[in-house]
Amino acid sequence: MSSKKLGHEGLSTAELAESLRDAVGGLVRAVREKTETPSDAQSDALSYLQRHGPTSVAMLAGSRNVTHQTMRVVVARLEAAGLVERRPDPTDRRGQLVELTDLGRDLAAEGQRARATWLKDAIEASLSQKEQAVLEEAVALLRRIGTFS
Repeated sequence: MSSKKLGHEGLSTAELAESLRDAVGGLVRAVREKTETPSDAQSDALSYLQRHGPTSVAMLAGSRNVTHQTMRVVVARLEAAGLVERRPDPTDRRGQLVELTDLGRDLAAEGQRARATWLKDAIEASLSQKEQAVLEEAVALLRRIGTFS
């Protein structure tokens, strides 16, 4: 990373990167804590399935960076709770896909709504209209950074 100084605070790009990492991490933790929607393997699997649709256990394991065996245990627990079900993979006779049940979809959506509502309330209470416009621009920048490969 460059040590070039940027912006009005005079941060280097390395310092800016660390500050961004810290701020995003803190925001995610605050949202999870305030909405009582903790992140764990089961909630992460539900969220992944909500965003990406039916997928294999291997893909779920890769998304969490855990072993296939570990994710099989997570999926078995979700299945026992009635939150997911397995069905044959139409593109692989031997494979199975994991998909959300209606209950799992509702639970995942409930957590997402709670987090979005808390963020909306925090934005409205903490930021001026001008700051909200800056945040909107920052979101676009964050999305662009997220697509860097």
